Amino acid sequence: MSDLITPPSTTAPTESTVQITHVTYALFALGLLTGGLVAIAGLIVAYIKRDDAAGTYVASHYNWLIRTFWWSLLWVALGWLLVVVTLGIGFLVAWIPWGVAWLWGVYRVIKGWLRLADKRDVI
Repeated sequence: MSDLITPPSTTAPTESTVQITHVTYALFALGLLTGGLVAIAGLIVAYIKRDDAAGTYVASHYNWLIRTFWWSLLWVALGWLLVVVTLGIGFLVAWIPWGVAWLWGVYRVIKGWLRLADKRDVI
């Protein structure tokens, strides 16, 4: 659990770390448009590059993206559970958690990306 807590930013990130973070946000944004598959690549990048960003404001962005992915996956799984439990009728109701997950993902990508552009922690 302690790996999710980002200490206050103490150093400036390298330019390549910032660029990779922009690419990671782009992968998450594309994942919102492609059903989430591309976001898995963004998740992998976030996990790999999180240690490189330690001690900078960028570390909070990687933690933000990782949490965004896992919470979104939970909401999508709940939607599928509704479909299975109701023997297919749940497709009518499953759009609610799927829609919430998608809108929440859009919000988090936009908020995080804007804060990255401002060179600020995301909270």
